[in-house]
Amino acid sequence: MPAGAGRPGLPQGRHLCWLLCAFTLKLCQAEAPVQEEKLSASTSNLPCWLVEEFVVAEECSPCSNFRAKTTPECGSTGYVEKITCSSSKRNEFKSCRSALMEQRLFWKFEGAVVCVALIFACLVIIRQRQLDRKALEKVRKQIESI
Repeated sequence: MPAGAGRPGLPQGRHLCWLLCAFTLKLCQAEAPVQEEKLSASTSNLPCWLVEEFVVAEECSPCSNFRAKTTPECGSTGYVEKITCSSSKRNEFKSCRSALMEQRLFWKFEGAVVCVALIFACLVIIRQRQLDRKALEKVRKQIESI
């Protein structure tokens, strides 16, 4: 008889699988990108780094509490770099992703993958033991019937 036959809903193992998948996705989910407003045709509304060459004046660094409140570019990643546009000579801030943040996200993902692998390895061992017990019970019954 197949697993779950005669019972409504998913078999118990599948509930656990979906629960683990949902947990893993939630754990590893990076910050959702901030939706940008639709850009108009005029370039005056665009940041200068989108329409012209720029030079990085200050490398990517974490935003201070004050800068996080006053600079909208800090909102999406929590990191910002100061740039100078070549043609217009304007100084602006640009959101960036730091190597440290990427490294942390990578190791969180790797940790989640290892945890999920260990959980599923345990589930496989438990299921194999159940199947071995059933097979031994079946063989025992066949021997007793002789």
